[in-house]
Amino acid sequence: MSKYYLNYLDELESEAIFILREVWAQFDNPVILFSGGKDSILVTHLAKKAFYPAKIPFPLMHVDTGHNFPETIQFRDDIIKDLGVELIVGSVQESIDEGRVAEEKGKNATRNALQITTLLDAIESNKIDCAIGGGRRDEEKARAKERFFSHRDDFGQWDPKNQRPELWNIFNGKHFQGEHFRAFPISNWTEMDVWNYIKRENIAIPSLYFAHEREVVKRDGTWIPNSEFLVLEDHEEVVIKKIRFRTLGDITITGGDESDADTLEKIALEVAGMRNTERGNRSDDKRSESAMEDRKRQGYF
Repeated sequence: MSKYYLNYLDELESEAIFILREVWAQFDNPVILFSGGKDSILVTHLAKKAFYPAKIPFPLMHVDTGHNFPETIQFRDDIIKDLGVELIVGSVQESIDEGRVAEEKGKNATRNALQITTLLDAIESNKIDCAIGGGRRDEEKARAKERFFSHRDDFGQWDPKNQRPELWNIFNGKHFQGEHFRAFPISNWTEMDVWNYIKRENIAIPSLYFAHEREVVKRDGTWIPNSEFLVLEDHEEVVIKKIRFRTLGDITITGGDESDADTLEKIALEVAGMRNTERGNRSDDKRSESAMEDRKRQGYF
């Protein structure tokens, strides 16, 4: 009898599609958390495959800080139009205007942590019972603690020591009123897996991931994009460099790498030779050793 083998990308794809279908089977009102970054784009692509030829059966949700790359917002709008799905937008600026959160001050101010309140408000107001994210265990040590189905209490908080066992691919999505789950279909993927799959499937991604010339400022050992939101110090100089971004967050906190990788093939080769972490250029993760876990415990992505 002949045997049928899947290659590793097919295995990862199959696992992720299984998780997405489990979410749809177990929850009443799930959404995909969509940031316009490669991981959320990948999850959206997998959801498209999971339910083809029907449309993706749940909305996409974007927590808009107001400090996004313009290219990211344009890509978001284009993909929503192409897929014909609903987009739910939670606005950090509205949270600030309503007095729900207080904006940080100073040169290293960021709206990153403010997303927590906006996200939890959007989940509550839209009665979301499962938010599907693109988090991967290889990104950061706090994310390595996540299960595929990550339980959140009625305050939206995450307790890594109080999660459900996931034996034999059996997932327990039962929850009390007010609680919800986060689901992470690509938990077992690595950054290299993501790029190889994007290359294989020819998935469209924002131009920010490719090397391009951009105005940047050297700060804390990384190239921060110049923008209307960046507060420059007297000694800081705006220069033009050919860079690309490995991960996308707010334009105020996302550092770029000098690079000539302007194709998917070159990006894959570049990533294969890198030894620093994918989020190593994110200034929000440098605030403390436990910065990501502290935010996640409060309800972050």
